[in-house]
Amino acid sequence: MKTYLGVDVGSVSTKLALIDEKNNALESLYFRTEGDPINAIQKGLRRLKEKISKDIKIIGVGTTGSARYLAGVVVGADLVKNEISAHAKGVNFFVPEVRTVIEIGGQDSKIIILENRVVVDFAMNLICAAGTGSFLDAQAFRLGIPVEKFSQIALKSKQPTIVGSRCTVFAESDMIHKQQIGHSREDIVAGLCHGLARNFLANVAKGKKISSPIVFLGGVSENLGMRKAFENTLGEKVIVPKYNTVMGALGAALLAKENIQGKTKFRGWEVSDQDIKCTSFQCKGCPNLCEVIEAHIDGKVVSRWNDRCGKYSSLNPQ
Repeated sequence: MKTYLGVDVGSVSTKLALIDEKNNALESLYFRTEGDPINAIQKGLRRLKEKISKDIKIIGVGTTGSARYLAGVVVGADLVKNEISAHAKGVNFFVPEVRTVIEIGGQDSKIIILENRVVVDFAMNLICAAGTGSFLDAQAFRLGIPVEKFSQIALKSKQPTIVGSRCTVFAESDMIHKQQIGHSREDIVAGLCHGLARNFLANVAKGKKISSPIVFLGGVSENLGMRKAFENTLGEKVIVPKYNTVMGALGAALLAKENIQGKTKFRGWEVSDQDIKCTSFQCKGCPNLCEVIEAHIDGKVVSRWNDRCGKYSSLNPQ
């Protein structure tokens, strides 16, 4: 069976997805990156190999996410795409009528506006944790609540309190103040969810026309409290589709399938057991002083990237 692999590596989570020639999703994985993207990719490949039958052959690979270039080098990608393109491709396939995509991950959050299945506008939050999953992780830790139980606690709230959420530092101070004046834990947790939703809409989605159908993706979309917070704030139904946490990986696989030309560059399952390391050096050939990343597999240099002029990356094997 001929298949296509999509790999989405973020700062908090790593996602893998496998589709067949009819675009059916065969397998998918979602797990923590744990600060080691190379190990996460290798672990994901080993786990995926264990789940599939031996007659499956990968003939195309696409990578996306904040570590997409590194992932592309490790697995041998035929296509490397940004998160906007990958998520738009995936959600267009599974929810063709979609017009607005809200995606909140651990490190960043984004909004994608589509018209007639084409991306016409987007925005990303890359510089502040207050609008991301790590914000909820931090507040859950401070409250002594497992983040997995955040949603069920939030749903018990009768009257969510207002918690400032523009900054994690201010949120903590405000949260402590709410506790001290007697607000219940349920109302504070629900208030944090509503605060994150307001933060997203006021900053990431500022100036964007949000039209239905609205699709909610990313790890935070698993939180029922966040779904309810967005629905209450927007006054619209929010769709959380199947494969909501691995949509970027599925989109990368679909894009690889569309764009594959010739033989795949996939390195094979054995790359999951090879010694992979990355180093860097500073190019002093011009005032840009680019930090060039160099990838080694079993001691051999296999790729260089991050140079603006292509002096080193142009030497990569084709």
